[in-house]
Amino acid sequence: MIVCIAEKPSVAKDIAKVLGATQSRDGYMEGNGYQVTWTFGHLCELKEPHEYNQQWKYWSLGSLPMIPPRFGIRLKQDKGVEHQFKVITSLMQNADSIINCGDAGQEGELIQRWVMQLAGAKCPVQRLWISSLTEEAIREGFQNLKDQSHYQSLYEAGLMRAIGDWTLGMNATRLYTLKYRSNDRSQGANQVLSIGRVQTPTLALIVRRQQEIENFVPTTYWVLTTLYRDTVFNVVMEEEEKEESQTEKQEQAKTKEKTPKGFKTREEGEAVLEKIKDLPFTVKKVEKKKGKEAPPRLFDLTSLQVECNKKFGYSADQTLQLVQSLYEKKVSTYPRVDTTFLPDDVYPKCGQIMNGLKDYFHLMDRIKGQKLRKDKKFFDNSKVTDHHAIIPTGQPIIGLTEAEKKVFDLIARRFIGIFYPDCLFETTTITGEVGDIAFRATGKHITDPAWKVLWNTNTSTNPDSADTPAEEKLLPEFVKGESGPHAPDLAEKQTTPPKPYTEATLLRAMETAGKMVEDEELRDALKENGIGRPSTRAAIIETLFRRRYIRKERTSLWATPTGVELIGIIHEELLKSAELTGIWERKLRQIEQRQYDAHQFLAELKQMVTEVVMEVMRDNSNRHVSITEEVAKKGKKK
Repeated sequence: MIVCIAEKPSVAKDIAKVLGATQSRDGYMEGNGYQVTWTFGHLCELKEPHEYNQQWKYWSLGSLPMIPPRFGIRLKQDKGVEHQFKVITSLMQNADSIINCGDAGQEGELIQRWVMQLAGAKCPVQRLWISSLTEEAIREGFQNLKDQSHYQSLYEAGLMRAIGDWTLGMNATRLYTLKYRSNDRSQGANQVLSIGRVQTPTLALIVRRQQEIENFVPTTYWVLTTLYRDTVFNVVMEEEEKEESQTEKQEQAKTKEKTPKGFKTREEGEAVLEKIKDLPFTVKKVEKKKGKEAPPRLFDLTSLQVECNKKFGYSADQTLQLVQSLYEKKVSTYPRVDTTFLPDDVYPKCGQIMNGLKDYFHLMDRIKGQKLRKDKKFFDNSKVTDHHAIIPTGQPIIGLTEAEKKVFDLIARRFIGIFYPDCLFETTTITGEVGDIAFRATGKHITDPAWKVLWNTNTSTNPDSADTPAEEKLLPEFVKGESGPHAPDLAEKQTTPPKPYTEATLLRAMETAGKMVEDEELRDALKENGIGRPSTRAAIIETLFRRRYIRKERTSLWATPTGVELIGIIHEELLKSAELTGIWERKLRQIEQRQYDAHQFLAELKQMVTEVVMEVMRDNSNRHVSITEEVAKKGKKK
């Protein structure tokens, strides 16, 4: 008998139907030589400290660091879990072979491997690896099963992640709680100071941004403009004439803080204003450049969460649940992905997928009857590892909730968009002079909206959304050499503080280890050092809410006093630096890619945790963190 094990009952039933295992049993389906059973996500977990060493049951600084000589797993203490595990164990111990049908990713691999280990499975194991739950995808997956050994490095990476989180989290939480928790009961003497490998650097990002805002001192500057033929021209500052180096451009992209383009003092501005007010404005140059804009990239999980937060106010966790449901309803592909590309072998299936999007036929007029575009910006084997970008499957869209429809609509329009031509536009730049002072005005005219028509009917509450067509700024026709009167104006301006994080911008910051960039290629390069995984970032944010380390005001995320105090008391950069945590994440990815040894990672982990414990132990200050009773606003919108 062949035993198949899936990650949840609904997925197991889809697989059983395809295999012909139609007879329902207690905890599994049977038929046609198959028994298809399931877990409920994580049935197993790493053992608690006292299960390695009885002395570790009691919290004391003297017992730290807690580093077991060998890590072990245990069954979660839950009656439903225990019952299902007995069913799984019985099936596996009598199986001729096993097919691991868990979610095709690092976490899914770990979940099922642990179950098989604890159940004492001895027979050969193969792996089902699919990106959607359609009948076609399942059948194709069973025709291309691979031996479990092919995914050994994936398991090792997941195992090292779990061990790393346990080792750092258990030791640092006990360490900081015992060392720095207030002794005053009114200040939360019985509360735990939770430290996590990803949650603490994420909290640090929010705290640092909050402190930047609180400590921000605005700078006043003056901007000179002039009105000529109902068009506002901006003065061209001397430094604007100097071409920025690529490094400077990248730094600006990271910080998004541009140097104000204006005069530092009112006197400077007034001197220029006085100089030009009675002189005519003369057009010196009229430049017209044609440009094009490619369709937006397909979604990975993070970019979908960002877009849903911007457009609909959905939390990262809510979006994850919605897109997971779309996957289980077979209308979209596997969601927990970190790439925006498709492999070449998906291209031949795209026409069939488009044909299945019947509700969107009215959006395909421009490309009907044409060979579908295949652009390297969207199809690139080198940019795809385990899974490709999130796309529709082409299955009938039936039984979706209103929220699911909104998320699916984003996915479908992005998919259709990649086959559209580039948007064409013309940029006009008019340079004029008043005396020896240069002014400039720029306008943009879209000559062929192409893919942008896909969003013309879509109302967006977010003007910065990638899906919102840019406003056209049309300029009158100007002729080089024309001249006439103008109306100059000097306006006082002030620099503004950085904006607080929203869930959308925090997800981007986690993805790029705190460096905020708009350029997609630069962001791709930084993803390698991002903190957390696409599938876990939503849970990390929810954990910070639950611990009452952060709260939400409208869409803005703020640290609570406890969150601020906790980050302030942590001197060990390793615990709160997004960049250093990102380096650790990169090593985990390298383990998965067989470029880094898991044993070396484990040795470095043990050394790092030992050093952190010793460093904190040497702190003789009398610092403490008080726990606030303030209720964190989760801000979930269902």
